Amino acid sequence: MPYQSPVTDIRLILSHVAGFDKVAETERFSEATPDMVDAILTEAARMCDDILAPLQRAGDTHPARLENGVVRTSPGFDAGYAAIAEGGWVGMSASPDHGGMGLPITLAMAVNDMMSGACLSLQLNPLMSQGQIEALEHHASDEIKALYLPKLISGEWCGTMNLTEPQAGSDVGALQSKAEPNGDGTYAITGQKIYISWGDNDFSENVCHLVLARLPDGVPGTKGISLFMVPKIIPNEDGTLGDHNSLRVLSLEHKMGLHGSPTAVMSYEGAKGWLVGHEHGGMAAMFTMMNNARLGVGIQGIGTAEGATQHAMAYATERKQGRAGGTGTIIEHADVRRMLATMRAQTFAARSIALSCAVAIDMATATGDPAWKARAALLTPISKAFGTDTGMEVSSLGVQVHGGMGYIEETGAAQYYRDVRVTAIYEGTNGIQAMDLVGRKLSDGGEATYQLLEEICDDAEAAKAREPELARLVWDAAESLLETTEWLVTCDTPDDRNAGAVPYLRAFALVLGAQAHLAAALADPKRRALANFYIRRLLPEHRALLAHVREGAEGLMEISPDDLAA
Repeated sequence: MPYQSPVTDIRLILSHVAGFDKVAETERFSEATPDMVDAILTEAARMCDDILAPLQRAGDTHPARLENGVVRTSPGFDAGYAAIAEGGWVGMSASPDHGGMGLPITLAMAVNDMMSGACLSLQLNPLMSQGQIEALEHHASDEIKALYLPKLISGEWCGTMNLTEPQAGSDVGALQSKAEPNGDGTYAITGQKIYISWGDNDFSENVCHLVLARLPDGVPGTKGISLFMVPKIIPNEDGTLGDHNSLRVLSLEHKMGLHGSPTAVMSYEGAKGWLVGHEHGGMAAMFTMMNNARLGVGIQGIGTAEGATQHAMAYATERKQGRAGGTGTIIEHADVRRMLATMRAQTFAARSIALSCAVAIDMATATGDPAWKARAALLTPISKAFGTDTGMEVSSLGVQVHGGMGYIEETGAAQYYRDVRVTAIYEGTNGIQAMDLVGRKLSDGGEATYQLLEEICDDAEAAKAREPELARLVWDAAESLLETTEWLVTCDTPDDRNAGAVPYLRAFALVLGAQAHLAAALADPKRRALANFYIRRLLPEHRALLAHVREGAEGLMEISPDDLAA
């Protein structure tokens, strides 16, 4: 069965779970009418299904390669990227001032979801550009905006982000790249960066690198870092291309997956760069790019889960084996049915959380209400971590549904797992997301969290008239999560919070997923069976997770390296 974009699920979530109607009611996004939303989803789905999905296997079997300093991309990726750019999908949520559509981020994320399910390796390219566009809109000078944004939004140029260095992984403050003033308002950037997704390509006119580096007077750590625009080819004032900059791709990484996405080791050798934002304010500017990129990476996990689920469903409904009766296919087996139901239910839950996060971002943008900003901040690490965890778990189950054939590369089942595995690592590992949740996101005394949990309880209470048992289970789970949240808020030591950060985030996500499934069941009776499965069989995991959280660090930090040795 060819990939089909999950337009029906997305429409249901926007209308009955995530509350997108509130976004469309704002003055800022009043043009996002139901007719426009339907047209966007329909057109984007057509591109994903007909143009991008056929590139999925080509990207895996014919990886990007470096030839004489030039990155050669996978067969068909040039045409696929052209379809993305020409359709305006890169600049969907960008400001109309520079050629963007000015649409809600929620719709951009819905389209990214579909593109990720169709061909994750290629989708990563516009995701990088979208993050760069947002960073420039918020922090760049008017001159840089006027020169770069129209080209990035149109897709003529592509964008990247350069943080990581060989000696500085998640500890960005340890970077050693230098920026020396040239005396004319530009800077000479020198250093090496690794893990640069889509560090180069052979289908866009230019590649624009946002690079973190330290000025001569920059203090050690993150407070001394600045952000620079360093283009592959230096543009003239009128936007035409001039000289090649002093930067190059040293090598491409040999990776577990995402073979179609070139991950570059970049060398900057006195390359000309322009300051973006204030001196020593690089991390603030880069976080603008990273925060929504984290939601975007969560969406990548969800899109991959969708593709893996469809792939497994197609196999399970065709593969004949074992018991007689029914269709005679393996979907008749209870355990296969369990795996497929888990895949579908978990994907729906993760998608609902991510789109709810996007709605909160849009509402914060449209209204300026601090409560919406806090809601978006709270849901971002959950969306990223749970979305990518779901991608890994669902794609692993997809291999299992295929049985022995899942281990054979020709079926394509394993590619989903290999491709998605890195999403739990880049843009901040999922452990870092969890520590952010129990740290910064609870630093308000839990106010934003308590408000969200109160809404879940209210929704469950209102649902009791129609779904008394499912609603009771959701209400009970939210109350349990509330009690553990209160315990975390009163924790005095970071170790006690961080020891249970990952299980807390997952428990939180499971409860949010239950709320989403309950809302879906109320909106569409056909969704009740899946909601019943999720709430009765998957949600109970939250109890064990919360028990883990409340153990704190006791017993964990006492385990020595010797205890862990063989």
